[in-house]
Amino acid sequence: MDASIKILEGVLAESKEYYLDIKNKIEAKLAGLPKGSIKHRKISGRSYYYLQERAGQKVVHKYLGASRPDVLVKQLEERKALKAELKKVDEALRMLKRAEGRKKQHG
Repeated sequence: MDASIKILEGVLAESKEYYLDIKNKIEAKLAGLPKGSIKHRKISGRSYYYLQERAGQKVVHKYLGASRPDVLVKQLEERKALKAELKKVDEALRMLKRAEGRKKQHG
């Protein structure tokens, strides 16, 4: 029984280290990506694109131009996917923390 607990402790420690490493990598990538969303407006038959983002309590619109900002759109999509992945990693870390708590109670 004691050996299996040691194995479990090792697995938990490795899993926690793995998820913390992934979390740090995701957060580093997120820091380099723009925030906000692209808004398209048609005014007098012409298209205009804006980056909409929060600045404190306010929502700010920054003019991007008349053509669709494809690079920025891809960066914002990547940010959204990374945020979803970060949410899963955080949930896995919460589960590991709960498992560690149970292990200490029984150990």
